[in-house]
Amino acid sequence: MAESFLPHMNGVTHSVLQMIRHLERRGHETLVVAPDGGGKERAPHGRTELLPSVPMPSYPDVRVAYPTTARLARVLRDFHPDVVHLASPFALGWKGQVAADALRLPSVAVYQTDVIAYTERYGVPGAVPLASAHVARLHRRATLTLAPSSASETQLAALGIDRLRRWGRGVDAERFRPDRRSDAWRARIARGELLVGYVGRLAAEKQVEDLRVLCGIPGVRLVIIGDGPERERLERQLPGAVFTGFLGGDQLARALASLDVFVHPGESETFCQTVQEALASGVPVVATGRGGPLDLVRSSVDGWLYAPGDLDDLRERVLDLTGDDAKRRSFGAAARESVTARTWESLGDQLIEYYREAQRLRPLDDASRVRAAARPEAVTPPQSKQWRRYVALGDSLTEGLCDTSRMADGQYRGWADRLSSMLAQAPGRFHYANLAVRSRRVRDLVREQAPQALGMDPDLVSVFMGSNDLVSHGADPARLAAHVEKVVRDIRATGADVLLVTPFLPERPAARIFARRFALYAMELRRIAAATDSYLLDAAALPALGDRTMYADDMVHLSSRGHRYLAYRAAEALGMPDAETLGQLDDALHGFDPSEDADLLPQGDWLRTHALPWVWRRMRGRTAGDGIVSKHADYVLIPGRDAPKRSTLG
Repeated sequence: MAESFLPHMNGVTHSVLQMIRHLERRGHETLVVAPDGGGKERAPHGRTELLPSVPMPSYPDVRVAYPTTARLARVLRDFHPDVVHLASPFALGWKGQVAADALRLPSVAVYQTDVIAYTERYGVPGAVPLASAHVARLHRRATLTLAPSSASETQLAALGIDRLRRWGRGVDAERFRPDRRSDAWRARIARGELLVGYVGRLAAEKQVEDLRVLCGIPGVRLVIIGDGPERERLERQLPGAVFTGFLGGDQLARALASLDVFVHPGESETFCQTVQEALASGVPVVATGRGGPLDLVRSSVDGWLYAPGDLDDLRERVLDLTGDDAKRRSFGAAARESVTARTWESLGDQLIEYYREAQRLRPLDDASRVRAAARPEAVTPPQSKQWRRYVALGDSLTEGLCDTSRMADGQYRGWADRLSSMLAQAPGRFHYANLAVRSRRVRDLVREQAPQALGMDPDLVSVFMGSNDLVSHGADPARLAAHVEKVVRDIRATGADVLLVTPFLPERPAARIFARRFALYAMELRRIAAATDSYLLDAAALPALGDRTMYADDMVHLSSRGHRYLAYRAAEALGMPDAETLGQLDDALHGFDPSEDADLLPQGDWLRTHALPWVWRRMRGRTAGDGIVSKHADYVLIPGRDAPKRSTLG
């Protein structure tokens, strides 16, 4: 699975294409799962599964896919892979990792993009700790993580990621070579000046604006090869520089070999493939002494590493090479020699060996999880707090609609009721209130439910709201999330804990039109949870919720089995010991109970029974929750382990 792919050409896409070719040559089948970039280009070999995607607001060339985890699990199940390769995983890669875990497939996560540094560079409020936590969580779950450089290994190890292996990048030394140098190309770019050039994306994280210190050097012309969202600004900041736009293939090889010095100022490069291609072209390199270039450039041998952020040092290093023809030729010869062993073929064979290692490790991981579950005394269980006053906020899902298990006619149980019974098993008195009402929206959370909850002095509040808003015309996920964030921060300000739950969609064709909204909203809730130190039940990333038996016959609300599943996942998110194992046991004991979970209605009956009444209510400005009040508007006492009676909640 690749976070980006054709037609957007970058380091991730380039390495994926190289590995596809190599694996095909070695007799292996491949499937690329990636965002659909809207172009007509496809992988030259293997199969491709392109997913609906949306452009990043600040960088439309980069697209983010938003599939459900259940869909990815189906794609993997149909292909029967031996290993799941996660190329630069973050959004799509996380769901791919969850899907791989659901199918017990080994995964190899290739760290290629320093997302943490990028979020810091772009200055998104609260995004750096969120990005750090997400990267750590993802790579800890992967069977193996491949880091391209010593700097990346150090960074990942500091995040607590183990099973790190070094895997760099190959270089096409046949395409990138010194004899590609073209006097004709040089003449078109400048009139006899030495050419100092940069190749790469023109984006903020590349720090291309630092090259302004090279403008105006006598006898030197600055050349910027590439394109991106920062081009217009950079053209103003770098007067006299030549901007060629994007170049690829042989055109890029000719341009690189025609440079006299290559410069790269970016400090967040995990590897920096363009530095390696410049070295293969026999061009000495001046790069920042941070990140990937540390392993590529041998200072005073084939280039210079300047002190990060010291632009005077950058200028002096460039002047040293442009002012000494003999040194420049010597460095260039050493540059070419340094990459002769870094072929894509050798890197591809090394990757296959890592795949085999991951295959050997995955069964050991599964076995260790089983042993830990069977012998909980052998491990340190997660620490759960002892909450005494729990209030649940939300809509029909938290109200418990369609969960009729062991309930009187017209009454519902629900995941929050089930969770309260589990939380009540700690010693002492436990009080629970459920203010959720079907059809309620975020505005009801803000105006009614949250203020009422705050007046009850809870120590734990669950917030599961937004689905009804997201299926409405003109819904704005970011605006909705901002309102939810205000509620969460108000609750956290009292010292109470918050369990934030991401809404999810059933696996049904009609639901796909809302997939983008739900994905964007879920991303915002993940950010809010990290920024407010709240608990997160990432229900949108649970592949099991794509199972038909998780839903009632309306295919919108959860069945009793679905509510049981969500309750145990919530308990697990709150750190309750052995919640996952207990949930599996509970599900096995219940099996499939037709009295709880109705069969799927035929399409016509479903439309008549569920869809059309919903549309009719919407057209009349009514909801299913009109006139309905919350079932536990004040605290009820839930008997715990010390109580002689069973809970009235079942």
